[in-house]
Amino acid sequence: MRTALASALAVALSAPLVLHAAPPVAAAPLNQVWIDLATFSGMGMPGTGAAGGNPMQMLGRMLDGGRAGNRFGNTQSGSAGQWMDVTVFTRRNPALDSATHTIPAALKLGENLRLQAPRVRAVAEHDTDAVVEADYERPRGKLLLYWGCGEQVRAAQPRVLDMATADPRDVAAFFVVRRATQRGAHSAAGRPQWPNPADERLLPEGASVVGAHAFSGDGIVESLRFSIPREYDLLPPIALKQAQRNGATLLSWQVMPQARAFFLGVMGARADSGGAAEMVLWTSSERPETGFGLVDYQPNRAIDGWLKDKVLLGPATRECAIPKGVFGDGAMLRMIAYGNELNLAHPPRPVDAKTAWQPEWTAKLRIKSVHTALLGMASAPNAQDLLREGLLGGEE
Repeated sequence: MRTALASALAVALSAPLVLHAAPPVAAAPLNQVWIDLATFSGMGMPGTGAAGGNPMQMLGRMLDGGRAGNRFGNTQSGSAGQWMDVTVFTRRNPALDSATHTIPAALKLGENLRLQAPRVRAVAEHDTDAVVEADYERPRGKLLLYWGCGEQVRAAQPRVLDMATADPRDVAAFFVVRRATQRGAHSAAGRPQWPNPADERLLPEGASVVGAHAFSGDGIVESLRFSIPREYDLLPPIALKQAQRNGATLLSWQVMPQARAFFLGVMGARADSGGAAEMVLWTSSERPETGFGLVDYQPNRAIDGWLKDKVLLGPATRECAIPKGVFGDGAMLRMIAYGNELNLAHPPRPVDAKTAWQPEWTAKLRIKSVHTALLGMASAPNAQDLLREGLLGGEE
């Protein structure tokens, strides 16, 4: 027996070792472009266009010493209006200071945008499509979570979390946070961006990104040019309407052909039977979901998965009711319409995943429209109302 085992082991050890080569990994693109488009509405937005006389923009300028203009990062600011942020990067010149973005006439900003790298020392952490995690502050007190559209509160709701007695498992079960947000336009050294201090122009009313785009600069490949189809244009402001029906709040909005999905979330407070304050959450999801990570750009694949799971509302949805009795006085509503994300590459990724791929450039375009409102108010206060009420320390 020992002889047989020894012989078998000897044969095994003498056999040739076959190594299977790993499939080729896609090389990092030589050049990358990120374009973020955002439309923010609500809080008194009169619907006068991208740079029209928005009272909340006027209020912001008043608080900023009257300084008008556009700033990089407004696609994440929530300031009412339509915004565009652009970032370009080339591995051939990591210290690139400036670049030129040739734009379509429909953008109404001339023939070119001059991109400038920020005067900062910070460098980008990564250039992949990894999910960008968000930081959330842990609430205190008692929290109640409701979910689903309808006039009546559903059975087994709300889900309750008492932070005074909750252990980590309770917290993890309560805070269901779906998020797949990836990197978009960003500010980093060696990466020219628009807008910038040298060009703070607002997007003109009726501006459109549809058409031919090209980028040039020291180290940028000549092939970095592409066209944006009409279905990837800026989304319009969400025209959200509120009405009371049988004690519930009925929310409705206009047809949005470009929208891939919708999501709504409301956060407010109320007092329990003993007078203690409670934080109340409601979302339009058919599954328990706090919504903390959803009111932001999300990739197409994640949106489609959440549509299948009924976490998001389908593009044909036009209304949703918040059940009766969920909120007391004072609650903030946020709604997002997700646009289609556009991802381009040259040359395109090979169909055969085993084929080596070295893209000269990639481009990512993200689109969203977000509406913010006070629950129960047909229209939110504008700047003049805030001053009249003395909320800013002013007088009429």
